[in-house]
Amino acid sequence: MADFACALIVHDRRLLLGQRSAHRRNRADKWDVIGGMAEADEDLHSALTRELAEEVGIVPLSQRYFATIEQQPTDSCFHYFVVDQWQGTPTIRNQEHSQLMWYLFSDAAQLPDLALPEYPDLFRRLARFSSGADPSSLG
Repeated sequence: MADFACALIVHDRRLLLGQRSAHRRNRADKWDVIGGMAEADEDLHSALTRELAEEVGIVPLSQRYFATIEQQPTDSCFHYFVVDQWQGTPTIRNQEHSQLMWYLFSDAAQLPDLALPEYPDLFRRLARFSSGADPSSLG
């Protein structure tokens, strides 16, 4: 199973999403969180730090585990971490994304072109978490 480290980059009740470039083999033009596959010798936190530097040029100062989504057809496991403190300004650093946008959690959950069908529920859970809900109640 391939493990992916994914950042839920949040600021001021907004979530940073990247629109995947049109040339991408998987999920082209879809809105996605920032992250990528962990290399064989990496733990998830190291993979997330590397991916954030490569893709958007930031260094996370905090990474808090939030959720895992398993995709059986692709044998992939996506691990999500809340990143709400970082150094640098998020900007596109490579060809992975064509644009970056900040969305209110509710608006992100309603985007028609999300990379994974689980994202609307994940983003609604993130909104409840960010408003102070007990994480154990988020299902």
